[in-house]
Amino acid sequence: MLSRFMSGSIRNLEREYSCTVRLLDDTEYTCSIQRDAKGQYLFDLICHHLNLLEKDYFGIRYVDPDKQRHWLEFTKSIAKQMKSQPPFTMCLRVKFYPPDPAALKEEITRYLVFLQIKRDLYHGRLLCKTSDAAMLAAHILQAEIGDYDPGKHPEGYSSKFQFFPKHSEKLERLIADIHKRELIGQTPETSERNFLQKAQMLETYGVDPHPCKDVSGNPAFLAFTPFGFVVLQGNKRVHFLKWNEVTKLKFEGKTFHIYANQKEIILTYFAPTPEACKHLWKCGVENQAFYKLEKSSQVRTVSSSNLFFKGSRFRYSGRVAKEVMEQSAKIKREPPEIHRAGLVPSRSCPSITHGPRLSSVPRTRRRAVHISIMEGLESLRDSAHSTPVRSVSHGESFIPRSRSQAADGGEGMAVISDEAYSPSDSVLPTPVAEHSMELAISRQINGAPCSIEEEKESEAGTPTQREGGDFGVDGRAEKEGAGGDSALSEVEQVNKFVLSVLRLLLVTIGLLFVLLLLLIILTESDLDIAFLRDIRQTPEFEQFHYEYFCPLRRWFACKLRWVGGLLINK
Repeated sequence: MLSRFMSGSIRNLEREYSCTVRLLDDTEYTCSIQRDAKGQYLFDLICHHLNLLEKDYFGIRYVDPDKQRHWLEFTKSIAKQMKSQPPFTMCLRVKFYPPDPAALKEEITRYLVFLQIKRDLYHGRLLCKTSDAAMLAAHILQAEIGDYDPGKHPEGYSSKFQFFPKHSEKLERLIADIHKRELIGQTPETSERNFLQKAQMLETYGVDPHPCKDVSGNPAFLAFTPFGFVVLQGNKRVHFLKWNEVTKLKFEGKTFHIYANQKEIILTYFAPTPEACKHLWKCGVENQAFYKLEKSSQVRTVSSSNLFFKGSRFRYSGRVAKEVMEQSAKIKREPPEIHRAGLVPSRSCPSITHGPRLSSVPRTRRRAVHISIMEGLESLRDSAHSTPVRSVSHGESFIPRSRSQAADGGEGMAVISDEAYSPSDSVLPTPVAEHSMELAISRQINGAPCSIEEEKESEAGTPTQREGGDFGVDGRAEKEGAGGDSALSEVEQVNKFVLSVLRLLLVTIGLLFVLLLLLIILTESDLDIAFLRDIRQTPEFEQFHYEYFCPLRRWFACKLRWVGGLLINK
């Protein structure tokens, strides 16, 4: 407590804070902000740096010292939202996925969404069957290294790039075959557009998973997509509610409730912490407002409370999807040119560099591959017969449903993959440049992960064991974990019961007090009712009337006359 108080005092003495934002291409934008600067100011700086006009789809994310993710609120002060000490570290991410990303007005916007979905694919948040996975990876290759050239691309070149958490030789051969035969001649813009069209049809497009547990204690992932609310459990989509079916989102402590008008559905899930549950609720409120409403003027302040308790109040600030698309149609300017750098193969570790870089100055599109890429591919040619580095695959085939089928399926269950949906499988952090070691140390001091992508893993909670025992934890550890969870659940149930009893007691006392005041007002009024006449004739009422009520009334009248006299004299 003392250290937090002292850190807050030191922070108040500073006039400017250093702020670093990791962009979608892994470059970093550093600036100084005033102590009272709001989130909108920083966001506008970044959008100006990127020459971005269709900015409503994006947001700034940060991680607090407890490794809980948050979206930066643009209407509030940055310093008041951050729980860590400066310098602040954040990242730019897609907050609202476009319902049709390929139809975005400007290429720069499509390119940034392309980078986000590529990141989702790599970190296991976007599932797809083998053929779709190969097509997506081939489009990435085509967009970032160009046409296949036997002189530059040796046998097995696709195995040197990591597009997914897990690779297999069959998948790598399929990627290379599609890149060689089907995508020749496609420009980067065309490949990115085709990539977006393919990704948009997948069941898990736009999913930013929130780990929870259902009422039976089974793990599940909750997510909000452009099309509605989704619950993923195991290898199935167990619930899907369109936005027009969701009537209310509510949370209380760790408990999250979803109300739907379809058959009076009430879904209940439990988040790991109250902070995670509140973050889940805020994301749901914002997504519902963005995708469901026709105008931003229809946005209302939402409360998580019931009738007698204030709870948390939150209001989405920003334009809704329909307004964003209407505003995008009015954009008339020369498209900003984009310089795309290529993929950089890594033989030492199975990681991918999300290498494209953006610049705030005008750029010239080049079809030539970056010199470092050429050197990397030459080294691949020399090691064409060496054993490629890849992760062990636990399964290749994914069986998602099409987007149209998902929309018609309503709440029904659908198989999304042959293996359990588990984005925490991706334990590989986003590469950090060697020169940014000082920044990494500052992030550790601030409580934030060294890699911005680790914030995704921190929310998903990298488990020590998996349902199928994939992590090889012995039975003793499993029993200990189960016993700890059961003990913790019993304590939580007792706490909930005590809290419910206290709330009931407070509500009862409040109602009794209100009824007493109402009774006094009625008995002192001129209403001629038999019930009130009987009360007025009792000795107790007469004593209360002459000893308490009349003196109190005279005192109030005196005060009112005194205040009235002061107003008249002025």
